[in-house]
Amino acid sequence: MAEASDALADLAARYWDHLAALHPTAALLRGDHRFDDRIEDLSRAAEDDAIAALDEFAAAAEAIDTDTLTADEQVTRAVLAHEADAQADELRSRYAEFDVNPVLGFHLDLPSEAPQFPITEPEHAEALVAKYRAIGGLFDDAVKRLRQGIARHRTPPQVAVEKVVAQIDDYLATPLDDDLYLQVRRPDVFDDARFAAWRERLRRQVETKIRPAYLRYREALVDEVLPEARPPERSGMVWLPDGEEVYARAIARHTTLDITPLEVHQIGLAAIDHLAAEYRELGGRVLGTTDLNEIFVRLRDDPALRFPDSATVRAQAERALARAREAIPAWFGRLPQADCVVVDIPAVAARDATLAYYLPPAADGSRPGSYYLNVAEPTTRTVYESEALAYHESIPGHHLQIAVAQELTGIPEFRRHAWITAYGEGWGLYAERLADEMGLYSGDLERLGILSFDSWRAGRLVVDTGLHALGWSRQEAIDYLLDNTPQAANNMVNEVERYIGWPGQALAYKIGQREILRLREEARSALGNRFDIKGFHDTVLCTGPVPLPVLGDLVRRWMAGAG
Repeated sequence: MAEASDALADLAARYWDHLAALHPTAALLRGDHRFDDRIEDLSRAAEDDAIAALDEFAAAAEAIDTDTLTADEQVTRAVLAHEADAQADELRSRYAEFDVNPVLGFHLDLPSEAPQFPITEPEHAEALVAKYRAIGGLFDDAVKRLRQGIARHRTPPQVAVEKVVAQIDDYLATPLDDDLYLQVRRPDVFDDARFAAWRERLRRQVETKIRPAYLRYREALVDEVLPEARPPERSGMVWLPDGEEVYARAIARHTTLDITPLEVHQIGLAAIDHLAAEYRELGGRVLGTTDLNEIFVRLRDDPALRFPDSATVRAQAERALARAREAIPAWFGRLPQADCVVVDIPAVAARDATLAYYLPPAADGSRPGSYYLNVAEPTTRTVYESEALAYHESIPGHHLQIAVAQELTGIPEFRRHAWITAYGEGWGLYAERLADEMGLYSGDLERLGILSFDSWRAGRLVVDTGLHALGWSRQEAIDYLLDNTPQAANNMVNEVERYIGWPGQALAYKIGQREILRLREEARSALGNRFDIKGFHDTVLCTGPVPLPVLGDLVRRWMAGAG
């Protein structure tokens, strides 16, 4: 028993070290400072090395005899094997050859993350100078990979390239002293003079290395990539030479299930149909109409359902978060120690950003979890969706799930910080309806946000598969969502472009939510009056992220023990 356990523990530790070295910026954000001076390596050679290493980790995990492992060790082995294999498959798709992303691109992520870097010691500050010096190489590698893609007829969508060029123009027009790369945390041990000297060194790197790299990247996009880019009617993976294979990998990666695009498409269509009755029932009470089209028009266009200003958008989110903090002890046994705060999405990224996103707390406690909220164009932001959005991204959604996982003890580090999309986003969508059970919504108007977001996520199953498997155009995808959800047009444009640039990811929400709800109903039916909602939630959350089949095993094991 000890031999297999020791082999698994050693494998898990080496796997975690490998991931941290592979993704040094993510490691820094967690508070792991071993690789602070490094930047991600986008080169084909580094990608090949990563694939080989991940394949070895997956094979080593599969080779460990499960008969002598404890139940929790079996979870570790299953998660490690799944994640290593899935990440290797994702790299085999060679996204860097056509990845120009106006929603999730590194040109946006890095400056948005810089103010969140947990720089607390002088050595962290010194390493950040070296990291900034290396950023130019990241951009240059990205250009090389895009050239490789052009040579293989694997090119990005035209609209994505045009938007990224505009974003770079906006970034370069920002005064240097206002650059997000320079809005870094001041180490407590630095006095004014030392901080000023350090910031000046960073400023020189931004001026002489980073901004010129953005300019080189822009020139390559305009001169080389844009003329070869795919037009809007050929936005999906199906239009790439190996698109069917790339998309199959993406579905497996983000759902953790063996499921076909057409099966996913049909699940989405059925879910959209099912939600119509809920809209009519709630719309009749709130809006005085049961006509589905009229409900959508009112929710989309009524100015009375919009925010007047950015401060009000933020204030409602903060009130929702405060209510959730108070309510969770009645519904969860394990509560997070890390706090969650509301943060505005930086203006340079807000125009093309999604409604919100979440950044986990630093593992060392130096930074709370951050609910990033898009407060730009507040008169287009809907009052009725604000609370559902907050509960998805913060508590009881992403913050609760991720902070609890990070604070677990007695499991390998990689499980505490893993991100398995169907599990994490499935939990976030589950949390939107759970919040209603918890009594968190202000009223029936805000409950319409549950339906709006649920139909949006069901629509994702239809349009993601439509784009990437059925050959839909960008406009067809936008039109479907506008016809079948009350989402605002500007949000749907940004969302469809996100699906175009991140195939398969959008499937995880509804697929994961469905599985969590199915397992909960299975447990409730089997246990009857012995069913305990706290016990169910702790079973789902207190082993860290797992693939959906493993989650089913965990819930059934809990059911057997509860019986």
